[in-house]
Amino acid sequence: MRVAAILPAAGLGTRMGKTEAPGRKQMMELAGAPVLVHTLRRFDSAATVNEILLAVRPEDRAALESLVAEGSFKTPIRFADGGRSRQESVENALALVGPDVDLVAVHDAVRPLITPELIDQAVEQASRDGAVILGIPAVDTVKRVDQKIVHATLPREMIMLAQTPQVFRTELLRRAYEQARADGFSGTDEASLIEHLGEDVHVMLGSSRNLKITRPEDLALAEFYLKSSAAPQ
Repeated sequence: MRVAAILPAAGLGTRMGKTEAPGRKQMMELAGAPVLVHTLRRFDSAATVNEILLAVRPEDRAALESLVAEGSFKTPIRFADGGRSRQESVENALALVGPDVDLVAVHDAVRPLITPELIDQAVEQASRDGAVILGIPAVDTVKRVDQKIVHATLPREMIMLAQTPQVFRTELLRRAYEQARADGFSGTDEASLIEHLGEDVHVMLGSSRNLKITRPEDLALAEFYLKSSAAPQ
């Protein structure tokens, strides 16, 4: 079984208040290394991943190619053109995935604390079920709001907060992108494209530590988690 990991890394990081650095928030320093390097290390250590595709902005490509070359990763890493949206970036990378690849794992480049063990577990479940995402249960009460007015309280036991990686059979993900393009459908993640196709998406338990670096305070929390996991037990 061959597995390709796609990491869309073309985001501008506007919510971080920083857009000037190559690679944007992916290049912000976390515990002595860029966020993207931490993420790559986790996928490089996953036993099931055979190759990694990075979707990046053209103006960032040279800097990120140098970063990858310096990292001495054992897993082959290739580059794809980042698009105007996450959906376009992943589709560009998917076009480079070979016909011998059975599963594709899509992961936010700025989720640097995913563990190799969770990656491998998601791959194994996707090999059985076809489409798998990580998720964690909502702990807060969830409201449906319109124009700042609460319209409903949603049953918390039915709410899962989606994470990545999201792992799919390659042919299923290709069909989902083809259908989305034909229908002019835009999804917020890859699972939403599978849902639009009418196929089931399975959920396995993720981790509260698998956070996405979106705001400045997320960096501080991620650094705390990194240091605490490295501390002697």
